[in-house]
Amino acid sequence: MSAASKAPLVSMRVLDLTDERGYLCGRMLADLGADVIKIERPGGDAGRRFGPFYRDNFHPEKSLYWFAYNANKRGITLDIDTADGKELFRKLLKKADAVVESFEPGYMDGTGLGYKSLSQINPRIILTSISAFGQKGPYAHFKSSDITLMAMGGYMNTCGDPDRPPLRIGFPQAYLFGGAEAAVGTLIAYYHQQATGEGQHVDISAQHSITWTAGGAAFWVLLGTILSRVGQYRVGLTSYAKQRLLWPCKDGWVTFQIWGGKFGAKSNEALMEWLDSEGFSNDYLRSVDWKNFDMAQATQEVMDRIEEPIGRFFLVHARAELEEGMLKRDVVFYPVYDMEDVYNSPQLQGRDFWIQVEHPELDATITYPGGWAKFSGYEIGIRRAPMIGEHNAEIYEGELGLSGSELAGLRQAGAI
Repeated sequence: MSAASKAPLVSMRVLDLTDERGYLCGRMLADLGADVIKIERPGGDAGRRFGPFYRDNFHPEKSLYWFAYNANKRGITLDIDTADGKELFRKLLKKADAVVESFEPGYMDGTGLGYKSLSQINPRIILTSISAFGQKGPYAHFKSSDITLMAMGGYMNTCGDPDRPPLRIGFPQAYLFGGAEAAVGTLIAYYHQQATGEGQHVDISAQHSITWTAGGAAFWVLLGTILSRVGQYRVGLTSYAKQRLLWPCKDGWVTFQIWGGKFGAKSNEALMEWLDSEGFSNDYLRSVDWKNFDMAQATQEVMDRIEEPIGRFFLVHARAELEEGMLKRDVVFYPVYDMEDVYNSPQLQGRDFWIQVEHPELDATITYPGGWAKFSGYEIGIRRAPMIGEHNAEIYEGELGLSGSELAGLRQAGAI
């Protein structure tokens, strides 16, 4: 039995109408073996113009962004705003299990391809809609950006130092949260479809997804407590002393914190011995009884006296040196990786995370991040993202039975 035949979603077909707001949903379903057909407007999706680009060559067939989020899909061109395009889409719909879209709320209804219309053609169809604020509610038709959604989802207010403005994560995240939850919602609807023969409309709000991700903070609000930003410091539940969590070192950053009581004594003592061996300790550090050290009672003066020599120690050591020494001494410690460190991570390499993907059109092989899960009976593989209209003949002629002359006419009319 081939690896593909073991794929969990090998019998599922998805029509992917999304832009960058929903690419991830289709990618995750395709990773699980679904036949995801990415539908682009004639000339190519706007997402193909998002950088970075392979070898910095701006070209719609060389977008690394496109490669990342549309791998494992097939691709066709189709304009569903044209009469011929709508008719072709309806034909494709008859053999599909799900449609994923990320248009503005109401757009699909306006084109005559809303859920009610689609379900009349295929009662089993699942329509998954991904939008900023969902299909209904007072903000449903508001415009948005990543920073808008991260702010209004509550996530930004949990990030950053408490005495400085809130922060957003540097790489856009909002629609990645939404896309991942759209994939989960589609799978649940697909399970229901397989059991009952019924389709349904899955409504995904990126704001909702972000708020759910920050659910712990939202839950505290419901209990009357607003969690403050902690940034690179931690404030104990019963102590008002700031405790440093993020530290600069010789070539980057590391994370470390002092732990109180018996739980942290071994870690604290091991680090202090290392400091002492290199001349960074002092009489005060040597006098601390770590087994009975109570973080809840520690004053800011105490924490400053403990952390000052630790900070000087970190500054003269590189991350790799610190990581090796901390592991050897069983100190609770973590290096802060940049992307090159992530690529070289022995843990990820030990899990065969990185996959070599051939790109014959580039005459190159590119290293991709691998599958997001490991299955005992299935290995997530990666096929390169489709080129513009790459599978038009395969799908329109091979599956829908159109002739070459019909395709040429549709192309000339701007439908495909």
